[in-house]
Amino acid sequence: MESQSSPQSLQSLASELAGLPASLGPVRLIGIDGHAGSGKSTFAGLLAQALGGAPVLHLDDVATHEELFGWDERLRAQVLEPLAAGRPAHWAPYDWTLRHFGPERVLEPAPVLLVEGVGAGRRALRPRLARLLWMETPRAKSWGCGRNRDGRELSDFWDGWERAELAHFSDDPSRPFADILVRQSGTGYEWSSGTAETAGTTTSVTQGHELPRA
Repeated sequence: MESQSSPQSLQSLASELAGLPASLGPVRLIGIDGHAGSGKSTFAGLLAQALGGAPVLHLDDVATHEELFGWDERLRAQVLEPLAAGRPAHWAPYDWTLRHFGPERVLEPAPVLLVEGVGAGRRALRPRLARLLWMETPRAKSWGCGRNRDGRELSDFWDGWERAELAHFSDDPSRPFADILVRQSGTGYEWSSGTAETAGTTTSVTQGHELPRA
């Protein structure tokens, strides 16, 4: 059962993020990174709610089969540069079933924008981030959750993904630069300062939601 204190606890993190100086034009860009299957999408959704409906940009919509991590220039041109100038971003999400980009979407400059996905804390993005959050779920556990979620039909994709993710984080690690480490517990989430911040007290929040999705 969700405790009465949990919304206030999550709201305290949201309030902290909303009070940061803008990092991308008028936008406070918050990165949520971690291994595939670590729960980034679920946590981003909850945090977005606590932020009053902040938009979430999923990097799965920016990557492609051919460019699992080679999307940084597309993200810069379509999203980051327009927002930095205070203009709406026009971008097209990738359809993983049809294997092509879908209809264009418009992303208005918002006070807080969450960008979640593997590589959200890469070196090309870090200078634009107001904060970097890292989902502190071990790699093997994360990948196991992802494989169980996607089923055997995507086993070959996961084999390729794991090699690509290992290569990416070997060349461009995110965790050493994280400001906040987020952990999933049996009752919800807890977070503490990462290596990019002065060590602080761990804060907990209980949420009676489903297991992480991505």
